[in-house]
Order: sequence, then C-alpha cells, then structure tokens
Amino acid sequence: MKHEKLKKLVTSALLVAVIIALSGFYIPVGASKCFPIQHMVNVLAAVLLGPWWGVAIAFAASLIRNLMGTGSLMAFPGSMVGALCCGLMFKATKKYIPTYLAEIVGTGILGGMLAFPVAYLLMGNTQAALFTYVLPFLVSTTGGTIIAAILITALDKTKALSHMRQMLSE
Repeated sequence: MKHEKLKKLVTSALLVAVIIALSGFYIPVGASKCFPIQHMVNVLAAVLLGPWWGVAIAFAASLIRNLMGTGSLMAFPGSMVGALCCGLMFKATKKYIPTYLAEIVGTGILGGMLAFPVAYLLMGNTQAALFTYVLPFLVSTTGGTIIAAILITALDKTKALSHMRQMLSE
C-alpha cells in the first residue's frame, strides 16, 4: 500500500511536469488557440490514477503556472472540475467514451461557467458573463481530449495501459 501511494505520487509529479513543460504548446483553431495539454493529462490521470489524484494534479499544475506567471486564475476551475468529472466517470464506468465526454462537459461547460465568478469577483473582470469562458474552454478541452483518446487507444492496443495500471497498483 505504501509503495502504491509512492508510485502514484511520482506519476502525478511527472504528469504535473508534463503540463508545466508543455503549457506553451497550442494549436491554432480559427481565431482562438487550443491549449490541450492540461486536458490530455486530466483524461490520462482519470484512467491511470483516479479522480482525486487527477484533481490534485490539476490544482498543482494550475498553482505552479500561476506562481511562474504563465497561467491565470482561470486555470483552476476548468482543469479541476474537468479532472473530477472525468475521474469520477471512469471510476464509475471503466469506459473511455463516457470519460472523454465527462472531461469535455466538466471543463468546457461546468468549468467555463465556474470561471465567471472567478473572473468577476477575484480578477475584477466586469465584462465577464456566465457563458463567456465556455467556448474557449470547450475548444481547449476538446483538443486535449482528442489527443488523450488517440494516446489511450494506442496504449490500450499495445497492452501498455494495462501494464501501467498494474504497475501503479502493486
């Protein structure tokens, strides 16, 4: 049990490092930019570690990015809600498609709506409205979820995903 938690902690730290290292990576989508890495990691954490580890990873990455000046307070509601939703969905169903959809709804819609009070109350953005952040959050989370789905499919077909899960539970 002690080694299992240590393995999960080390894996979580590695996933936070991936988010931080690749946080500047984006995909141009029309007039906006898709920053997919956090959302890709949310799905990977859900499948490998579970909901609470995923939330912790999202919080740690958001905090570090804010302390480094490369993120904003908007990172907290989107990433953490998405991680929780997809983590709980995978825990309940053990199915990938509902997990992917939970990340998109959790981050894109719920996280986007929860960003409004953060923007308005904590950042003083009086222009913000309830749905202001939904579309940009949906763009990023959809991109990240597609990348995660491709990665998980490849890992699953090669049996690497089951091996990773087994290693984390020993």
